Amino acid sequence: MPTEKQEPMYEHVRKRYEDAIAYYWKASRNNKRAYKLTRILTLVLGALVTLASSLSSASFITGNTLWDRTFAVWTPLLAAALAFLGGYSQTFQWGAAWQDMVLTAEGLQKERDRFMVTKPEDINLPEEMILLNDFVLSESQGFFERILGRAKTATTDK
Repeated sequence: MPTEKQEPMYEHVRKRYEDAIAYYWKASRNNKRAYKLTRILTLVLGALVTLASSLSSASFITGNTLWDRTFAVWTPLLAAALAFLGGYSQTFQWGAAWQDMVLTAEGLQKERDRFMVTKPEDINLPEEMILLNDFVLSESQGFFERILGRAKTATTDK
């Protein structure tokens, strides 16, 4: 066990690992759910647009003003919904985010396991916090670069 003086710091590092791991697993589940939902909706809307445009030219539809108007309105609305959904899902890239969150959670678990099995006297707690914070910061930076694009780092001229 850690010394009495190290115990609060040791527990802080352990809890930070646990909290970060829990966050990334929850985020991965949310991204997985959003990814699957948008993929299913894309398939359904794509099929409906194809079906609606095919039916709008069918002989039993043409000449029937109610059906003509219905297909004339709903076909482009379905196509617009499909275009919106495609753009929306591309903006958030839930598939890539899901993958990144799972890999980050697994990497953090690996580091937490190493931390937990290392003898307390062999643990450098400040280095552990730097490792953990750098791990999380690196994933966050990658996430924002993927979503927003890479921004240039501000530099100062002297």
